[in-house]
Amino acid sequence: MSIAKEIAPHLPYLRRFARALTGTQNSGDAYVVAMLEALVLDPSAFPRDLNPRLALYRIFLKLWSSVAINTVEPGAGVSLSRSPAERNLEALTPLPRQAFLLRTVEGFTIDEVAAIIEVSAADAAGLIQAAGQEIAEQVATDVLIIEDEPIIALDIETMVEELGHTVTGVARTQREAIALVARKRPGLVLADIQLADGSSGLDAVNEILTSIDVPVIFITAYPERLLTGDRPEPAFLITKPFQPEAVKAAISQALFFDRRAGRKAA
Repeated sequence: MSIAKEIAPHLPYLRRFARALTGTQNSGDAYVVAMLEALVLDPSAFPRDLNPRLALYRIFLKLWSSVAINTVEPGAGVSLSRSPAERNLEALTPLPRQAFLLRTVEGFTIDEVAAIIEVSAADAAGLIQAAGQEIAEQVATDVLIIEDEPIIALDIETMVEELGHTVTGVARTQREAIALVARKRPGLVLADIQLADGSSGLDAVNEILTSIDVPVIFITAYPERLLTGDRPEPAFLITKPFQPEAVKAAISQALFFDRRAGRKAA
């Protein structure tokens, strides 16, 4: 099969990636076009040791890192309606930005990210973590923790604070969670499902979402209880026992893609 046929299904997604990476559609498309022109001139540059999708992103990023094609003036072609996520990208340093976008936007695994940017899996994970730290500095917010196990709550609180966020409180029951929200509106909620008094963290979150709109991360030993299709949708779901890096990454992703990102909770 020709290179053109192999990469054609992936080009729309590469254009999306290029826009996020460069900041504008015009600039992103300029890099994509330049990459395609380079492949026409030298098809041997296409990495045959990778599957076509990974190879496409690898050669694109090599071009992006080595050639100044961005001819768009600063601010030109940038829509006033650009999302906070797009604006947040501008502050990320290049290599962590690449790794973060490959992982969170394009959905590559850590091993695939490593193969694309030609680093070890450990280094790729480190770059994504570095991006998470940079994101946290941009979107530091107030975090409510709903967790009835004191040791786990302390671990989560430590992770949240290491990322530069402020913990508004730790709730052990649904009633405590509602009271804490009434006292201080959070910018993010991390919630367990099964709480100390038999109440439900899911019910607590549902009640919270009737009064405020806030991103939620569920950390639970019972993930099947969230697979119902009911609100809130489990966009961010971590299963116990969890890895600290998974929690930190979820926090950064939830805030990065939240439309209120970058605004401290009132």
